[in-house]
Amino acid sequence: MTLPNQHIQYKKENVKKQSSKIKRQSIFKTIKKDPWLYILLIPGILHFIVFKYAPMWGILIAFQDYNPYLGFWKSPWVGCKHFIDFFTNPDFKRLFVNTLSISFYSIIFSFPAPIILALMLNEIRKQWYKRTIQTLIYVPHFLSWVIVASLTFTLFNSTGVVNRVFLSMGRNGIPFLTNIESFRPMIIGQTIWKETGWGTIIFLAAMAGVDMEQYEAAIVDGASRFKQLWHITLPSIRSTIVVLLILRMGSVLDNGFDQIFLMSNSLNRSVSEVFDTYVYIMGITRGAFSYSTAVGLFKSLIGIILIFSANKLAKRVGDSGIF
Repeated sequence: MTLPNQHIQYKKENVKKQSSKIKRQSIFKTIKKDPWLYILLIPGILHFIVFKYAPMWGILIAFQDYNPYLGFWKSPWVGCKHFIDFFTNPDFKRLFVNTLSISFYSIIFSFPAPIILALMLNEIRKQWYKRTIQTLIYVPHFLSWVIVASLTFTLFNSTGVVNRVFLSMGRNGIPFLTNIESFRPMIIGQTIWKETGWGTIIFLAAMAGVDMEQYEAAIVDGASRFKQLWHITLPSIRSTIVVLLILRMGSVLDNGFDQIFLMSNSLNRSVSEVFDTYVYIMGITRGAFSYSTAVGLFKSLIGIILIFSANKLAKRVGDSGIF
């Protein structure tokens, strides 16, 4: 009875070895077929190895009481002490609410903005007019957040253009830059103005791949422009929207340091301080390297969980997801 079982096991092992050998050969054949394409991948792979993966060993100091004078190997290990300190810190709830609030408003208002603008641009039939508008709306993306913050300050400070208009209308000025109620709308407005035009590139490329015969058939059936957009264009780019939304979920706790840091001040700090600025303050200005690393690691873990959750949800509703 043992001999047949051994024979079957031996055959299974041979099949596995042969299949792995065939896979290796197919990979080599694929690389040999287009070698220059894979050579072009080398700089990108090196970038990720050197600047993304190699520095990841530094997250270990989140479990140490790191001292620069003692170095990494001699600093004492403290386990999850910094995580416990962070979760029990009174600032944790405020930081979490501020970060999630800005991310929530960004997903609700900033994420659909490039889709809507791309749909509007796709309806323009005069190519020269369409290209001119595209060029103009791409420009804000190339401005740094320092310039955007300076423009905002010039327009919305107490003696700025907006408040002057209010005063000329007989209304009182509004302290936009110091008012906690106007901080989040201002941040979302900056993001929409700066990144919406650039975000249309992906959606316009997806729309370019839509089969024109579908539009011709819809016109024959008497479908209006809005019905064509709703029943043909949007379903055709749904997979692109889902993939970008999944990737966006991974950065829910990442609001961007530059923008928030430049727009925050002592009067609006109760709503402007988020995880990114908190890591900078604790790690750079106060020298709490281990504590700030623990906060950053917490952000990364939440991002990974949200990506997997969003991907699983996308598959359940019928989309392919990203993996």
